[in-house]
Order: sequence, then structure tokens, then C-alpha cells
Amino acid sequence: MKKVLSALLAMLMVSAAATVHGADFNAAWGEAAERYKERADQQGVVGSSLYILQNGEILGHEHYGFADLDTQRPVDADTIFHWASITKTLTVVAAMQLVERGLLSLDDPVVRYLPEVRKVHNSYGSMDEITLRHLITHTSGFRGSTFPWGGSEDWHPHEPTDWAQVAAMMPYTEIEFEPGSRFSYSNPGLSMLGRVVEEVTGDSIETYLTKNILMPLGMTRSYFDVTPYYLLADRSNNYARTDDQVTAQGLDFDTGATVGNGGLNGPVSDMVKWLNFWIGVGDEGTYDFVLSRDTLEQMWRPIYPTSDPTVDEQMGMGFFVIDHASSYDGQTHRYIGHTGSQKSFTAFVYVEPKSKAAAIFTNNTTTKGVSREDSILRATRKDLFETVLPLLGR
Repeated sequence: MKKVLSALLAMLMVSAAATVHGADFNAAWGEAAERYKERADQQGVVGSSLYILQNGEILGHEHYGFADLDTQRPVDADTIFHWASITKTLTVVAAMQLVERGLLSLDDPVVRYLPEVRKVHNSYGSMDEITLRHLITHTSGFRGSTFPWGGSEDWHPHEPTDWAQVAAMMPYTEIEFEPGSRFSYSNPGLSMLGRVVEEVTGDSIETYLTKNILMPLGMTRSYFDVTPYYLLADRSNNYARTDDQVTAQGLDFDTGATVGNGGLNGPVSDMVKWLNFWIGVGDEGTYDFVLSRDTLEQMWRPIYPTSDPTVDEQMGMGFFVIDHASSYDGQTHRYIGHTGSQKSFTAFVYVEPKSKAAAIFTNNTTTKGVSREDSILRATRKDLFETVLPLLGR
């Protein structure tokens, strides 16, 4: 009954949006939704969801395929997906909460909180010169992957299971470029930031994020790593597709010491609440408790160009900033967001602050042989930036 009522409510929301935005939006969304489903068909996607929002209202949504093939359980509004590196946006906000409370400074050296980092080889200078700001902006010089070796065997852990394993790798780690000189995406850097939050607050990063972000924002069906028993019926599996063979990779996996880097799970409905916080729709008093508007907008200022040659993208403080020139209206629109990819889950979330519009995509399948640019994630993102979201910025 709950799912029937949710579907009816969503239909009413889309109907209301048609009145507000007119036939041009409905036509653009309808065509983009069809292209999204065609890509899913072509790439053999098992299950996926796509949402468009404005001012907290769902203007359009699509659920595609199955959350689990064995049970033929369809994807719906309650399906719990893995959000991978989108978790980083919560961890960075957590760090900025501590900055606002005077417990951290962005210019604090990382070694003040994690003395084991001193063992990293740094041919560019002292490890004391690498700051929390470098971690947040991905300019620290740390490598991209958490494990510099292994991970290919079934018995290997998915990620280091506790911080001691990460710390043990420090003597075998080097700084790859002069800190602060350029952007280079670093998963270890954000894992370290999560560890700093733990050291300062005394909470695990999962506990801190739950108490200080998920609970205040009402994200009650979101959690980290292993699924609570009462949510298992809605948890999505994830699948690796090779030609005609589809391999299930399991409902759960442990991100261990890297949970602040990529351990978040939850339904799209909770991700809607996270993006409503970004764009400032809803309970402003609660939002100010989470983080001040001024600080959040400061985090969205572009600082360093990224290494992606296919988009006009820069790194802010934990958020990516994309300026997309749409041929639809001849205007350049600025989108703030993040992508995620882990196991066979992929996802993106973006907002256009000026129009208070947002897009959410999530998917439980990766397909061998599909290029990064042609992947359903990248192609759908480009399509929305070009044909749908510009309509909401007028």
C-alpha cells in the first residue's frame, strides 16, 4: 500500500510540474527519459533511477529494471542504492562543521591529527606542510587509490578494514607532486579527512555523520556499509555485465577504514533531502544547524581545474563545479555536484543553485566494453545538462 501511495503522489507531482513549466519542459524531459531508457537497454543495465527536481519538487522520475534479478524485485522509490564517492560530500561538510565550531582550521597540518602520516615519503618538502585544505580540495599529492597493490583476489578485503591497515601503508606511500600545485583526485586523502573527524570528535565517522547530518536532515533510511535487517527487502544488488553474462556481486560490502570516502547507502528519497539542503529548500533552521549557507556556498567556489578534458570542470572544496554551455539557450549554466562509482554501482548528484534545480542518477550495473564517455552515467549527465536542466533556469 505504501508503494502504491508513493507512486500516486509522484504522478500528481509530475502533473503539477506540467502546469508550472509548460509543454517545453514536459517534451524535453520525456525525450531525455526515453534516451536514458534506451541507453539502459543497450548497455544491459539491470536497475537504475533518474530524478529531476526543482525547489524540492519532483518534476520527473524514471525507475528502470530490477533491484535484484533472482527475485525479480523491481527498482522503485524505496530501492536502496550505494552512493560510493558521493559520500565524500558528507565527510567534507562534517569537516566544515568542525571548522565552524572552532575545532579545526583548514590550514591545520594533517600530521597534527594523524602523526603516522609523517612516515610518507615526500620529496617536495615536509609533511607538516600538507593541510586539511589540501585533503578537501584533492591537492595533497596523495595517490588516487586506497590500496597501491592487490585487490584482485576473492579473499582480498574490498578496502582496508581498519585504520591500522591504512597507517601501515604510510611508509610505502609517496607524495606524487608538490602539494597545492594542482588537482589530483585522492581517495586516501578523503579517508584521512574522515579519520581526522574521528580523532577530533571521538565518534566513528559513521556515527558522526549519522548524528550530525543524516538525523537532522531526516535521512532515516540511509546508513553505512552493511544493511540493517529491516531494510534488506529494499536493498539493491549490483551486477557486472560481460557480453551476455551478468554476475551478481552481492548486496553488501565493507568499506572499512574508507567509509567516509565511499560507504553511504540509501534510497533516492533520502538523496532528495541531501540535495534540498544544498539548494536551501525546506527547514532553514535545521539547515543552519548542519552548516551555514555562507560556508556551503564558499565550498562551491572553483579553485583548481580538474584533469577531465571532456567537461569544463573545476574542483571546489569537496564539490565539483561544471560550467556547461547549453546550445538550447546559449547560456552557460553552473552545476555543483559529485559522481560515485564502487563495485558496479554508479551515481551522480548535481544542483544548479541559481534555479534551485537538481538531478539524481543511480545505477546498479557496469558493462564491460562501454567507454567511460559512453557510459550511461556520463551520457545521461551530458543529456540533462544540455536539454532539460537549462529549461528550469529561465
